[in-house]
Amino acid sequence: MTGAAISAIAVEGIAKSYGGPNVLEDVSLEAVAGEILGIIGPNGSGKTTLFGVISGAHAPSAGRIVLQGRDITDLSAAERAKNGIGRTFQVPQTFSQMSVYENLLVAAKFGAGLPDHAAEVLIRETLDLCDFTHRTDAQAGELSLLDRKRLELARALATKPAVLLLDEIAGGLTDKEAEGLVETITALAARGIAVIWIEHLVHVLAHAAHRLAVLGEGRIIAAGQPHETMQLPKVRQIYFGMEPEQHDLD
Repeated sequence: MTGAAISAIAVEGIAKSYGGPNVLEDVSLEAVAGEILGIIGPNGSGKTTLFGVISGAHAPSAGRIVLQGRDITDLSAAERAKNGIGRTFQVPQTFSQMSVYENLLVAAKFGAGLPDHAAEVLIRETLDLCDFTHRTDAQAGELSLLDRKRLELARALATKPAVLLLDEIAGGLTDKEAEGLVETITALAARGIAVIWIEHLVHVLAHAAHRLAVLGEGRIIAAGQPHETMQLPKVRQIYFGMEPEQHDLD
């Protein structure tokens, strides 16, 4: 990732209010193809609202979203999915009475808008990428938590995203399971997908992300290399509740 790289997505001056104080205030960030951008912040900092605005679930009160050079601020969530934004949810949103394959078929045909043959090709590729080919016929409602997380990821990929929004996809997993998921996500980024990843498991993001942005009370309070960003006094204070040391205040 370099300064010359073309932005896959740019969030510019986003504000969001539901009638009271702003939940988001002047939030700007961008991610380029092949980059993993991690986002952390305490509960109530606006992380999920930010994903809702990017994905089209919520209209911003101010600002705009630019996807691969195109302003998509006025597009619906369905139109954004067809134009290249895929999203997972903190609680997997799979169709529990459908098989793994059927879940991906819905995503490919109605999310990405692909015809039958192209959908079939994408589904097979996605199953392979997510190491899920052995569970094609399994019913989604009978999967383990790890496999539900993998199916949630696979469903997002079956919409053929240029930008992938991951909402706490490692939550509830063991360290070993999370490591396997990181390997998969890193491989996806290496294929040119821009990944924006919200996660409470900071050590997971610190290992996987190229850059880290920190939300505090609806604003980006810090951004940069993961380990350096986590050491900033304002990040320690807002995210961890740690008081800055005296020399940090001088």
